[in-house]
Amino acid sequence: MTFFPDRFHGAGRARTARAARVGPVARIFGLGSLALVLAFPAMPAAAQNPGNEAVLEAADALRKRDQSRLDAAHAATGAAKHPLGIWTDYWQLHNRLAQALQTDLDAFYARWPGSYLEDRLRNDWLLELGKRRDWANYRVEYPRFELKDDREASCYWLLTRHLDGDDVKREALAAWRAQRTDDDGCALLATTLYEAKRFTDADVWLKTRLAVEFNRPNEARQAAALLGDNVAGAVREIFADPTRYLQRKASAGGPQAREITALALIRAGARDPEAAAVRLQERWAAELPSATVAWLWASLGKQAAIRLDTAASDHFQRAETSRRNGDEFELPDDTLAWKARAALRANNGAGRWQQLMQAINAMSDAEQRETTWVYWKAHALKALAPDSQAGGALTAEARDLLVSIASPLHFYGKLAMEELGRPLVLPPAPAALTADERAAAAAQPGLQRALLLIELGLRSEGVREWNYSIRGLGDRELLAAAQLACDREAWDRCINTSERTRELVDMRQRFPTPLREAVLARARDTGIDPAYVYGLIRQESRFIMDARSHVGASGLMQLMPATARWTARKLDIDFRPGRINDTDMNLRLGTGYLKLMLDSFEGSQAMAAAGYNAGPNRPRRWREGPVLDAAAWTENIPFGETREYVKKVLSNTTDYAALFSGEPQSLRARLGQKIGPRLTEEPAEAKELP
Repeated sequence: MTFFPDRFHGAGRARTARAARVGPVARIFGLGSLALVLAFPAMPAAAQNPGNEAVLEAADALRKRDQSRLDAAHAATGAAKHPLGIWTDYWQLHNRLAQALQTDLDAFYARWPGSYLEDRLRNDWLLELGKRRDWANYRVEYPRFELKDDREASCYWLLTRHLDGDDVKREALAAWRAQRTDDDGCALLATTLYEAKRFTDADVWLKTRLAVEFNRPNEARQAAALLGDNVAGAVREIFADPTRYLQRKASAGGPQAREITALALIRAGARDPEAAAVRLQERWAAELPSATVAWLWASLGKQAAIRLDTAASDHFQRAETSRRNGDEFELPDDTLAWKARAALRANNGAGRWQQLMQAINAMSDAEQRETTWVYWKAHALKALAPDSQAGGALTAEARDLLVSIASPLHFYGKLAMEELGRPLVLPPAPAALTADERAAAAAQPGLQRALLLIELGLRSEGVREWNYSIRGLGDRELLAAAQLACDREAWDRCINTSERTRELVDMRQRFPTPLREAVLARARDTGIDPAYVYGLIRQESRFIMDARSHVGASGLMQLMPATARWTARKLDIDFRPGRINDTDMNLRLGTGYLKLMLDSFEGSQAMAAAGYNAGPNRPRRWREGPVLDAAAWTENIPFGETREYVKKVLSNTTDYAALFSGEPQSLRARLGQKIGPRLTEEPAEAKELP
């Protein structure tokens, strides 16, 4: 499981629908691409304070949209002067937002000024105002919206600015292209600007092409509809069966037909890049514009690279040779990233360094600054230096790039330090928190509410309240807030808050060791490095004991029920499904399964982590092909979630090992030097791993 940065609000309607689908003690919260659902028992916390029961009653009434029950529960929390009365107040108004008036909202803002829920309700209200086309109130409300993290609300705001005569084309195009769902706000913005002739046909075709490229059919159809029903219909047919469209209807008989044919080739390439490459080579490369052909070869290169196909690098090279001077050609960063990865695998693993440089230099400025591409650009420069007259300058530039990212705090930073010959020494611990600093954090109302919400099982609400409350805090204040969460065993808030510090780094706070005796004992009994176990658990569940993913993985080590049953049988462990969240059982089965995974992959922590996240059969396939530098193999993992997971688990492991030993550690030693095809036949029992 990969953990992403926490969101504050999220998309308004999507969030509301999500909250309606799950109960008040089982909330989805955004820590990773596999959203976790927490099923905490609410009654023990409720017993501590009778008002807690009213809060849970209100949450359940909201889920069932029972306004009378919600009103009664809200009155009960008010009578008890419960600290979460602000939440029942919010739920009560949110449940009738479609009928609310601006005066209702203004009264809520006056009751709870400066709070997270003032801003969240304003976000919800902005979406409602947008649906109502109430631009007068929208103009007043949006500037007061603190977080401004809702793309649909941003699209509505850009629309109001356009209606007021502002030139918003550049911002509007960026927002529209970044759209991830076919929401009303961005769709209305695009329609309005297209009808006003601020968006051109070329703008719409590019948006449609990007939506097709990233397999977003609703967005593609929405954009195509601006160009006419016939284009929208063609896009619908292409998503249904691109090959049939190419066989029966594709044409290069005019600009519109050529664009639609390109869309069909993109979708066909996503299904079968080899067959689409043959079609492009044998017919369409001669009939379509050169810039379109270049894009298509790059798109096929991306699809081949995702499949770890050796043809990928050649497809990207054809994209370059297809271009003509004057062609407008700007590939998405995602495609360029796969061009770079394909270059790492090219020439039987020796690399295609000029192509790698070409890919990185074409990325957006922000993408080029990512540590991944700084690291690999340095490698390309070092590889090119011996054959260049400017070899000394290239070597010096490569070193400067490595220096710029060298850090013990992340995967490529660690690798850069090791290549520079610097020991991986942990940052010095900051001065201990004072009693006053700890007391100030404990007295912060937003943090108090957040922790109480989490203890009641309303984790999603608690996470968002917490994140809002730590905005703008300095390093010492963040450390104090993180320690408050640690003390209350809200380990995800502890870790994520500590990771926000900029100068002061408390590694023991960022890498806590809950259940230390149990974890060390299980690791010792199983024969696994305890640092590796901790590094994996930190990434899997953030030490949330009852974590459950939306696909059903449970507990500290996020075991799927079928995997737990198989491991129990394999290791002769008495196991019943109801015990999967039992801490000791989860650790016993999880470490046992991890050891079997390590044995299956000859002790490779990188491949075992990949197998733990994506299933063992996938890394078995991913290791086939050229023998690669282990970092290049990791960077070429086709699944983005698994790729980042492996990096983080190994980086975590290195940090835990340093904390346990007090000595400098080596990430490269854990990553390994090379990964390639297995040299001997894998034992039959290893192939059974689920």
